[in-house]
Amino acid sequence: MATALATGQPVVALESSVLAQGLPIPANREAHARMARAVEQGGAVPAVTAVVRGRPALGLAGPDLERFLARERVVKVSARDLGWAIAAGQDGATTVAATLALATRAGVPVFATGGIGGVHREPPFDESADIAELARSPLVVVCAGAKSILDLPATLERLETFGVPVVGYRTSELPGFFTAGTGLPLAARAESAAEIARAFVAQRRLGRPGAMLVVQPPPAGAALQRAEVDAAVATALAAARREGVRGAAVTPFLLAAVERSTSGRSLAANLALLERNAALAAEIAVEIAALGGAAA
Repeated sequence: MATALATGQPVVALESSVLAQGLPIPANREAHARMARAVEQGGAVPAVTAVVRGRPALGLAGPDLERFLARERVVKVSARDLGWAIAAGQDGATTVAATLALATRAGVPVFATGGIGGVHREPPFDESADIAELARSPLVVVCAGAKSILDLPATLERLETFGVPVVGYRTSELPGFFTAGTGLPLAARAESAAEIARAFVAQRRLGRPGAMLVVQPPPAGAALQRAEVDAAVATALAAARREGVRGAAVTPFLLAAVERSTSGRSLAANLALLERNAALAAEIAVEIAALGGAAA
């Protein structure tokens, strides 16, 4: 990985929390294989970020990767937890926020994920650290929008408040992670990876400190209907209230409930969109490299 970065090869960062906490076994292994293959076929180098026995890592592989896929004493690490995990010598799977922090430090300009965190739908309206980290991390972040379990209008508003541009890739509305659309219009639309790369390089040359969030719908064959997802989320939220689920446990609880409500089709959609986002991220990374990189 050091050689790839030193020689200016296009690199795409990938998060490890989706593998160690977000997806069930063995779907997590399939997700890694599909994302890595998509990045490589697009002409870039995949780099899963993590904290490995107290060491920040860019490029999780071999026995370390196997340990994370098996979830052997791997803790979830957000940006705020990085210093503690490093000092404690832990294995830490990095969230979107932590991946942004590590990729920024390493100088990797492109990151592919499934969906970002945002504003929760119910009191106390918890807000993900992803939003603040996006505002200070100079990367292109490719995703399928924010997770469907969130308050999407509020999340889009917070991104605007923090100065994070949201660009629709061949779409004019915010995707809903599992769904193609949400009815929420976007201010910018791009038709090609080259167009996104040019805009990002221009943003960096202006000295803007934050990310450019590129959103695209899940593949048509895998996307779920908006009404079905909304009903599944409403049912899941009611169950979370009854069971007293709060804090960091809310997101995995809701995603698991939605998977059950959709008979596993939400999991298939998740795998498909992760692969598609990785492929687009590779295209963008290649175009940024062709422009000479994105240094401000």
